[in-house]
Amino acid sequence: AFFHSKCSLSEVIIIMLVSRIFGRTLFAAAKSEMYSATAAATSVVRNPLQDFFEADRSVDDDKPVVYGRSWKAPELRLKSWDDLNKLWYVLLKEKNMLMTQRQMLHSQNLRFPNPERIPKVRKSMCRIKQVLTERAIEEPDPRRSAEMKRMTNAL
Repeated sequence: AFFHSKCSLSEVIIIMLVSRIFGRTLFAAAKSEMYSATAAATSVVRNPLQDFFEADRSVDDDKPVVYGRSWKAPELRLKSWDDLNKLWYVLLKEKNMLMTQRQMLHSQNLRFPNPERIPKVRKSMCRIKQVLTERAIEEPDPRRSAEMKRMTNAL
């Protein structure tokens, strides 16, 4: 149930089947189409399934990739309601991508690189909900407060 409400169970199964059957060849074909389309026209054709997978890194890279930390609540309190909602969906997309990648690699008996990224994303998402809940509680207008709580609980 890590895809939230964005994908149905059948879509998740199809995505996993496609990724398992076709592996990286599907994305290699999509990349070659994208590059040829870019050369032919200014509009870029993109495979939407690429959002569920991290961009490939070169195997020759010797330096380990360092990922950031989770967001702190005081940092989030400085952001607007709209910015927090946008950040929530960016983190949700990141979480879906990481969980998909972890599941795909696990099914192929491969090691998931940097597993500490998932808890960082989850902590950030929990802190966003905390900050939005604090704002809803502090809201003096009871109707607006109830609406803010409803919206926060829907996340």
